[in-house]
Amino acid sequence: MDIQLKRGLLDVCVLSAIKGGESYGYKIIKDISPYIEMSESTLYTILKRLENAEMLTVRSAEHNGRLRKYYSITKAGLLRVEEFKSEWREIMLIYKFITKEDALND
Repeated sequence: MDIQLKRGLLDVCVLSAIKGGESYGYKIIKDISPYIEMSESTLYTILKRLENAEMLTVRSAEHNGRLRKYYSITKAGLLRVEEFKSEWREIMLIYKFITKEDALND
């Protein structure tokens, strides 16, 4: 898979995991894991990139004696998820066009 496409997909997956409310790293991985495998190092790289792009905010709070970072989606992050949904519809139309001969041959 094209690295840029995969990067964009992973970004939207993380944003979608946070869309329902504030979350933290381990929970995000747990929520995403039934759909896609993601390492902690990959997740934290994505979270930092999304924070820099102002698609999410982060706050730190103590939890069981340790400092935990909590992430929340911003309006820009929500907009990115909606843009992705629109883009995905177009991608699916292109996919149907590309695979139409396969369907005819089956």
